[in-house]
Amino acid sequence: MNKKALLQAIVEKLSADLALYFKAATVARFEATHEQSKAENKYDTRGLEASYLARGQSRQAAEIEFSIHTIGAMEPRDFSSGLPIDVGAFVEVSHRKETSCYFICSRAGGTEVVFEGAEVMVITPQSPLGSQLVCRKEGDSVKIEIGGRATIQKLVRVL
Repeated sequence: MNKKALLQAIVEKLSADLALYFKAATVARFEATHEQSKAENKYDTRGLEASYLARGQSRQAAEIEFSIHTIGAMEPRDFSSGLPIDVGAFVEVSHRKETSCYFICSRAGGTEVVFEGAEVMVITPQSPLGSQLVCRKEGDSVKIEIGGRATIQKLVRVL
């Protein structure tokens, strides 16, 4: 597996998300400052709500920009030699006949990309799933709780 290409795919997905947030923030900012958004009475909060929305979208855009910078600067590490899972590890877990792929990263948790025909989810070590995977090794079994249901899953591959 080419981790540099995986990191690039994550950066591309984040860049596309960033463009959407910038566009949405621009629209919300225009809505907040438009003359028709001026309050007509004390109960008219359209302009105020639009300004809150614009601020939230701008913060999210800044978070994504920082994630792009952080991930773009990452140097791929090789975990196939038996190193315990940490930031930079690609992890494939299996339960029965289902396989899930994760990339452990310090930022951008929840981002999903399709890479080499597999859906890969970025998770952070601080997430419930990430905290269960960190420090484990290929071949270990872990009890993963998702949606209130616990399942035993095997770490099939760690790269």
